Amino acid sequence: MVVLTVRDGRDDLGTTVTSFMSVSLEPPMVLASVATSSYLSEVLNRQNRWAATVLSASQRALAGRFAAEGRPSARILLAAEPHHRGEHSGALIPETGVSALECETRQAMEAGDHTLFVAEVLATDYIAGGQHPLIRVNRRYL
Repeated sequence: MVVLTVRDGRDDLGTTVTSFMSVSLEPPMVLASVATSSYLSEVLNRQNRWAATVLSASQRALAGRFAAEGRPSARILLAAEPHHRGEHSGALIPETGVSALECETRQAMEAGDHTLFVAEVLATDYIAGGQHPLIRVNRRYL
């Protein structure tokens, strides 16, 4: 599971995305799928820099908070978690995940009811060794 965060003016937004993948090694690129009807999709079409944090197996509750309908600002969701602002994106980044990337959208395309954001990885904020990623399959966490 990945938490995607973006700074939009004075507000910080975020969501849990289940569709996130590597696209290219050279240059390093990733793809994130976000519901087209969501406010976050609208913001990502305006703000091209964002962060993606691969959550650890111990962050199930955080994934749930970022996935909840009507969720508050990412600042509130991360208030009790160690976090910082990304140097390149300005987005809030939880510090206890498996890894965090700062990205810049290169292409956005609609695919069904989702928008696919293809982005170049600007920086790897951190990689934490020895942790297992949080995985969700068939509506269950593994």
